[in-house]
Amino acid sequence: MAGAFLRDIASAIDAVPEAVGRSGYAVYAPQGSEAVLRPLLPAHFGFLCRHDATLSGVLPSATEHFLAHGHDCVVLVNADSLTLPTVLITAAVAALRAAGDSVVLGPATDGGYYLIGLKRPHTHLFEGIPWSTAGVLSATVARAAEIGLPVKELPLWYDIDDATTYAWLGDELSGRALPFAASGLRGGPALATRAFLDRARPTTAADTVTGRTAKA
Repeated sequence: MAGAFLRDIASAIDAVPEAVGRSGYAVYAPQGSEAVLRPLLPAHFGFLCRHDATLSGVLPSATEHFLAHGHDCVVLVNADSLTLPTVLITAAVAALRAAGDSVVLGPATDGGYYLIGLKRPHTHLFEGIPWSTAGVLSATVARAAEIGLPVKELPLWYDIDDATTYAWLGDELSGRALPFAASGLRGGPALATRAFLDRARPTTAADTVTGRTAKA
């Protein structure tokens, strides 16, 4: 299922209009796993290996790398937010290209964030953060305040990390409204995950009868 998640979040990134000016990358570890990732992602995506696979190391390091290599801003996205609406990624880029320095945060329902965007490397934002807890977002906002960096927040979204959020995914793929989503905000199609779940669904007697009927 992890492979399907990667395909879907990559598709969300790839759907950002080309006119916006964007490039897609996979930031990964360990070295040597690119061969596994390559078939899961669009052929034009770049790859960046980070040996320090912790969030406190990867996020600032990847940001610094991309900014140093000619990008005017960097948006880092959670791979577990597979239905993330492309409109939110596009909005993050637009917010970063507005005048003045800032950090863009996409708050997640678990107290973390599904997206962080920067136009300058601010390592302090990633220091002393209680990673994988409900205090990630609030601690990051506090770090931004300490250095006088304005925070721009996007609408709330979610990532898949427990039974509740997995149930939300099922609701969303079935067309039901998410309990937290802003009015009019709808998730991406998640075609790879849909296909994976369809293949994993147990075959019932009704399915067998229907299949035989279809072949008759």
